[in-house]
Amino acid sequence: MRPVRALGASLVIGALALASACGGSGDSGKDEGKGGASGGGPVVVQASNGSVTVPATPKRIVSLSPTHTETLFAIGAGKQVTAVDELSNYPANAPRTKLSGFKPNAEAVIAAKPDLVVLSNDMDGIVDALTKVKIPVLLEPAATKLDEAYDEIQDLGKATGHTAEASKLTEQMRTGIQQTVATASKAAGDRKLSYYHELDNELHTVTSKTFIGQVYGLFGLQNIADGADKAAGGYPQLSQEYLLRRDPDLILLADTKCCGQSGVVVGKRPGWSALTAVKKQDTVELDDDIASRWGPRLPDFVKAIAAAVQKASASK
Repeated sequence: MRPVRALGASLVIGALALASACGGSGDSGKDEGKGGASGGGPVVVQASNGSVTVPATPKRIVSLSPTHTETLFAIGAGKQVTAVDELSNYPANAPRTKLSGFKPNAEAVIAAKPDLVVLSNDMDGIVDALTKVKIPVLLEPAATKLDEAYDEIQDLGKATGHTAEASKLTEQMRTGIQQTVATASKAAGDRKLSYYHELDNELHTVTSKTFIGQVYGLFGLQNIADGADKAAGGYPQLSQEYLLRRDPDLILLADTKCCGQSGVVVGKRPGWSALTAVKKQDTVELDDDIASRWGPRLPDFVKAIAAAVQKASASK
């Protein structure tokens, strides 16, 4: 049974909430019920809320997590999804509703008559509320490392009858990420680049110990925020003076959608025109959603970082 990562999950929730306002390692492949939901019989999935029994292949799935919505469609379970939360904006054909994953309403979820609910946050006791009325619930919190992201995809595959598809997806993700990192690292050579990842225009960021920071760490990048994380649990707010003094080689903006930021906009901030990344045009405009989710589009985030590393290395 995977432990609930309460502290880590709450910190990630806060970080994602900033972006929205501005604009566990289990043995999923070795659980009981090896036949899988694809056989129609019950399966047991080890989620962060314990052993969850899914009686039969679900046909009315409700997802209250944008990341898990993406995964469900990526593994071929999209036709089994009948409702998703208001922030699940990808893929475009996901049945988006007014349901909230941040402030879930148990009665509204129950009214959707789900036979499986998937979420990443146990807000307002939603897991207990749904469990009491015999609705299977999979709590799959924000991943804190790559293996957890892959594990959660496997969990969803097993619960929905798409074990093989989930395995294929995770293997493709692993291989794609490894190849992308290898190519970029070869181009970078022994150059040591520093970076700043912006969550919002109030200079909230991430450190190397976060999931996002670990993705950057695959490239050997140095995070300028690591020295500023005193009590923020991996998500500090930098001062303008600190950032200007550290002068990162790369600036990656994960607030282009939510907060309207761009290379042009940040270049007009006081003192920013003197930053190395701004002068060399190594300010990268990321897709907020891709940069904040830990699902099937993670390789796209990795590719964006790789492109930035290769460009900066060539001019350094």
